[in-house]
Amino acid sequence: MIESLEGKRGVPRNRPPFPVTQGYLNKPTVVNNVETFALAARIAVYGGDGFAALGTKQSKGTKLLSISGDCLRPGIYEFPFGVSVREVLEACNAQDTQAVQISGAAGTCLSAKEFDRKIAFEDVATGGSVMIFNRQRDLLEVVRNFAHFFVHESCGFCTPCRVGTSLLKNLVEKVYTNHGTADDLKDMSYISQVLKTASHCGLGQTASNHIADTLKKFPEIYHKRLLVEANFEPAFDLDSALEDARQITGRKDEMAYL
Repeated sequence: MIESLEGKRGVPRNRPPFPVTQGYLNKPTVVNNVETFALAARIAVYGGDGFAALGTKQSKGTKLLSISGDCLRPGIYEFPFGVSVREVLEACNAQDTQAVQISGAAGTCLSAKEFDRKIAFEDVATGGSVMIFNRQRDLLEVVRNFAHFFVHESCGFCTPCRVGTSLLKNLVEKVYTNHGTADDLKDMSYISQVLKTASHCGLGQTASNHIADTLKKFPEIYHKRLLVEANFEPAFDLDSALEDARQITGRKDEMAYL
């Protein structure tokens, strides 16, 4: 954001230096959201001790949660830090929940076995997004949507993210359309690790979280879609990839097909 304000390409900066010392035009800059300013006002009115009385030992105060998905009462909720995922689900009247995605597409996917975990910095940290998926939801379709999202969101600056997100999207698509094999799942795990360790910024480092989490916690959503007979199939359909070009040029001649 600061790079864009200075008229430069919107590529994340290396830190340090941090914006609080060298931000916009190399001057100290505070980058905060509305929630931070609202909590600062609350501390100013009620004092630090009153604020610290809420939450946990390591996570003071309250947290705004934006709850969406398969629940009867979606919306913005305020909870003290330390609230369990199960309590959040009860508050928004979510039923028959299969999975909860904390902190958006780049966050943590929790299975039903983890609903007693606490929302706090020492357990499940979050920026505030909570997406709920019930058991009628096709979780692999959710993974597929996230994979397409990260291809679009990558700034393209570093190769691991620019290429890795596209490779993952293609592999997820291959499994989703019942053309994947066990080797494709291994490739997904490997590429996810490369993204996490080699990407330039936080987006690339977390862009494969949803795949890594679901491969570990919901392996059945992948395995039920794999080829029964693991015959070789190319991962890239060249003829299908040319369809956009045919649509744009209006070509239907034999040479436009492979």
